[in-house]
Formats: sequence, C-alpha cells, structure tokens
Amino acid sequence: MKNNAKRIILLDELRGFAILAMIVHHTFLDIGAVLGFEWGYTVFDRLCVLQPFFWAIFIIVSGICSRLSRNCVKRGFIVLGCGLAVTLVTAVIMPLFGMTGAEIYFGILHCLGACMIITGLLMPLIKKANPVAGMLVCAVLFALTWSVSRGSLLFGLIKLPEALYKTNYLMPLGFFNSSFASADYFALLPWLFMFLFGAFIGKYASDGAFPGFTYKSRVKFLAFIGRNSLWFYLAHQPAIYAVLYAFYFVYRLAG
Repeated sequence: MKNNAKRIILLDELRGFAILAMIVHHTFLDIGAVLGFEWGYTVFDRLCVLQPFFWAIFIIVSGICSRLSRNCVKRGFIVLGCGLAVTLVTAVIMPLFGMTGAEIYFGILHCLGACMIITGLLMPLIKKANPVAGMLVCAVLFALTWSVSRGSLLFGLIKLPEALYKTNYLMPLGFFNSSFASADYFALLPWLFMFLFGAFIGKYASDGAFPGFTYKSRVKFLAFIGRNSLWFYLAHQPAIYAVLYAFYFVYRLAG
C-alpha cells in the first residue's frame, strides 16, 4: 500500500472470505477426484451457482486495491509470474507424473496480473476520469462482453465473427476453439472491466473517503487470509491434496 494510505480492513476481510469460499468449493471437487466420493462432485456442482458472486468480490476488491498500491504494474508482473508458474506445474510437470486434466493456461492469477499491469499503465487516465462515469462505462462494457467466450456480445444478441475462434492464440481475451481446455479460466473480456470498475471505486479509497466502519477489524482470521491471498491461493490445492491423500491411505489401511 501507499505510505499515506490507511488500511481498509473490510477489503482484507472480503478478499479473505472470497478465498475461503473458493477453497471450500474446490475441496468438494477434490473429494470427488481423490477419494472417489460422488457426493463431492454433487456438492461442488450445486455450489457453482454461487461462484460468480465470489469472483466479483475478489476481482472488484483487487481493482480497488490497485489505487492503493505503490506500484500496480510491478505487482501485476509478480502475480502474472505466479500464474505462469501454476501453468508450468499443471501443464508440464504434473502430466509427467500421469496427472492430467488439471492444466491451467489463463486462470485467475494470469487474469489479475494482466489486469494490474493494464490498469497501472492506464492509471494516469483513470485518475483524470470521473469515477462515477468510469464505473458506469465499465459496467456497460462488462455486460456487453460477458458472452465473448461463447461467441457473442450482449448476452448472445450480437454474434461475433467465427474467424476470431479459429485458433487459441487470442485465448487470454476470450477467443478460443473447441480444442482449448483450462481447469481455471478467466478471460480479460469481460473481467478486465470488472477490475477497472473496482479501480474507479478505489478513487474514494485512496482519498480516505470510505465509511468509517470499513477501517475497523471484525474477523481477524479473514483479514489475515485476505492480506496473504496470493499465498493461500498458491498453497490451497497442494494442501488439500496432501490431506485427502493422507486420509485415503489411512482409510485403505484401516479397511
């Protein structure tokens, strides 16, 4: 954070809540994949309806914090680098050991890192813009591009040229063909506009104009997770796998 910025604890708590919800959600998927319990898949599928809510919290909060960062571009390259490390592990190293189907090519870290870099480069223009107008424009653009990955704009009302979907080279933007698969996928269209929406809200955060209650601590556990969200994201799957495989071996020995 900038040296003169007062920490908004509520943002840490919201980000921590979103990360914790994601970990719980992924745990049910791993219960199905590792332990073979079908109810894990069932619970995971039913909770998918809540995913966009948690995604929105995490991405908007990250956008707000881009206005509080000392160097948003530098942090973006760090996060993007972590995303590329995840790709290396899931798409190169894990398949060497026979573990396939978990490849991540442009997941949440790739997307957030790219959004931070783009937002940092655009920050001089963002600071000059009216924040309310900026939020409205971003909301419209988000709705307009929501269905880009499905070949259309404005929720299917406008069809996009099929030529955009012939290859996977434009996959970071949301254009890909039927051969593309990623276990975690967040295209820049539309999520960049949600991030920028948060960046415009961040104007009030950088001015110290958030309501007083947002600066007070309530749930220290969530705030701790939120402050260390990158490390929790990177560690959560290995930790879940370790616990479930340990349970699996103990269960087999006991049986």
